[in-house]
Amino acid sequence: MKTIGLIGGMSWESTVTYYQIINETVKDELGGLHSAKCILYSVDFQEIEQCQAEGDWEKSARILSFAAQSLEKAGADFIVICTNTMHKVAPQIQSQVHIPILHIAEMTAMALKQQGVTTVGLLGTRYTMQQDFYKQVLLDNGIQVLIPSPEDMELVNRVIYDELCLGSILAPSKAAYLQIIQDLVAQGAQGIILGCTEIGLLIGQEDTDTPIFDTTKIHARQAALLSIQ
Repeated sequence: MKTIGLIGGMSWESTVTYYQIINETVKDELGGLHSAKCILYSVDFQEIEQCQAEGDWEKSARILSFAAQSLEKAGADFIVICTNTMHKVAPQIQSQVHIPILHIAEMTAMALKQQGVTTVGLLGTRYTMQQDFYKQVLLDNGIQVLIPSPEDMELVNRVIYDELCLGSILAPSKAAYLQIIQDLVAQGAQGIILGCTEIGLLIGQEDTDTPIFDTTKIHARQAALLSIQ
C-alpha cells in the first residue's frame, strides 16, 4: 500500500471528510480491518487565507511547498492538496518535490467524462470561479464551464469563508445555493461541480435532481484507490 501525503487544514472542516472517505474506500476495497496509510500536514488556514486575500500566491506556494517537502521526507508516495483553490500553485509545489501531486481538477474532469457531461456549472471560491487555473483543466478535457453571475459569485464565496470554513451550516445559504444551481442548469449545465472542498458540507446529491460532482469525494476516493493499486 502506498502512503498518501495530505496537505490539509484548508479548512480543517473538509480535511476531516478527506480522512473519512479515504479510509472508508480502503476498507470497502480491501475488507477486514484495512485502513489507509497516510500522513497529514495541516497548515494554519488563517495564514493561507491572508495570502489569498492579498494576492500573495508566491508566499502561499512557499508555505505549501514546505508542507509537501515535509510529507515527502516523511515517506509519502504522492501528494493530495485538500483544497481546490490552492491548486492555483500546484505547479510551483510540484517543482519542489519528486513525488506526484494528484490534481483535484484532473480527477474531477475524469469523473465528468465518465458520466458524459460536456457542460458543467462550477461553484467554488471566487478565485476558482473567476481564474483560469482550474477551469482550464476542464476546458482542456473538452468540458465547457458555466459560472454564476457576479452577485451570486459573491454570495457563494461569502458563504464558504464566513460560514462553511467555520463549521456553520445555515438553511438560508443552502436555499440560495440550490437556486444558483437551478439558474446554472437553466443556462445549460448538465451537472454541478462543488469546486470547494467545504461546499459538500452544505449541498449533497440528495438536495437536487441535477448531477452533483463533489470534488472532495472524488479526490479522496481517487487518492485511496491510487494508494492500493
